[in-house]
Order: sequence, then C-alpha cells, then structure tokens
Amino acid sequence: MIQMQDVWKTYPNGVMAINGMTIHIDSGEFVYIVGSSGAGKSSFIKMLYREEKPTRGEIFIDDKKLADYKERHIPYLRRNMGVVFQDFKLLPGLTVFENIAFALEVIEEKKDEIKRRVMQVLDIVRLKNKARFYPHELSGGEQQRVAIARAIVNNPSVLIADEPTGNLDPDTSWEIMHILEEINDRGTTVLMATHNREIVNSMRKRVIAIEGGRIARDEVRGTYNNES
Repeated sequence: MIQMQDVWKTYPNGVMAINGMTIHIDSGEFVYIVGSSGAGKSSFIKMLYREEKPTRGEIFIDDKKLADYKERHIPYLRRNMGVVFQDFKLLPGLTVFENIAFALEVIEEKKDEIKRRVMQVLDIVRLKNKARFYPHELSGGEQQRVAIARAIVNNPSVLIADEPTGNLDPDTSWEIMHILEEINDRGTTVLMATHNREIVNSMRKRVIAIEGGRIARDEVRGTYNNES
C-alpha cells in the first residue's frame, strides 16, 4: 500500500527533516505516527500526498511511484487519498452538504450520485441531520466530522489524518477516533499523526515513532513512549 525506500528530505534552508527512512505499510492497517514537534512527522505526512517532494529516495502508493506523477496529475493521486487536518479547512460559505459535495463536483460526478454519496458519508459520521448547516453553526467536533466525511466521499484507499483531535476536548476526540476506527474496519488504510498519548496507549494499534527524521520505533501494538 505505502512504501518509502531510503527517503531523505532536506529543505532549502538546510534543515534535514527526514533522514534515510524506509518503511512499508500494508493495505488495511491503522498506523499512528508519533514524535515530538520537529521530529519529522509533518514532512513524512506531506510527502505522502505530494505537498512536499523527497530530496532523495522513492515513495510508492498502491505500487505507483509518486515521482512519476506530473504536477497536473497530482489531483488524480489525491482523489484516492483522503486527508484530514487539525484545523478542518472547511469552506465557510458552503453548507455541510456543499462542503462534502465539492470534492465530487470538481470531478464532474452526476448530481444523483453526489447526493447519494454525500448522504452516505454523513451517515457514517452521524451528521445527516446537519446537512444544511454552515460550519460556524457546528461544534469543533462536528466540523471535524464534516472534514472526515469530505475526505472519504471519494472512497479513498488511504486516509491520512494530521492531528485530527488536536483542537478537541477528550470526549469529542474519542468520538472522532471511533469514526476513524469504523472507517478502517471498512477497509481503508488509516495513518494518523498525533500527540494524544491517551488515545495511542488505549487503542494499541501499530505505532511508528519518528525522532530526528528517523524511525526510532515501529511496533505492531505499540504505545506512545515505548511503555509496557
């Protein structure tokens, strides 16, 4: 599903963010990416959806080399990859329904199919009753659920979540995690970068710890800080 082969990332200012990383993530896995601020998590995540390019090395998604994609083809890559951010990135002037539908309108999906798929993902995130609401009328947790619905409306094989619970209270964070787990149970590979120690330690999924741009730990049922 996802492979990195001897990947390095050095920024123009000389900062080395990723230092010779090699990793393999299978289809259907749920993986936590943990590490301190500045460890390289964000660079790791951004390279997967081609916001950043590696300085050296190869990255494969679904056996396709990311370096082979021309810039005009990057949107096609991202259609098979959902991304959820800490700050939601919803369009304030659009309703919940319209925010999610937008991802399908840009690929000129038929109106009937758009409605069917939008309502389907709203059901998954338990927000069918909020379809006509605007983002400012929702709680933070509800906005994040809309962002998740938008990310999965194209039925992506991979969902990348970058600190999706970072701005949420503990109870709401757990609601988001149960939804992500349900999405994973449906077959989607989930990668989640997080600082949430309680969630990582409780759920015991695969944990990849990054320190200094390198993989410090890779555990099948890991914890945040290598705890037993």
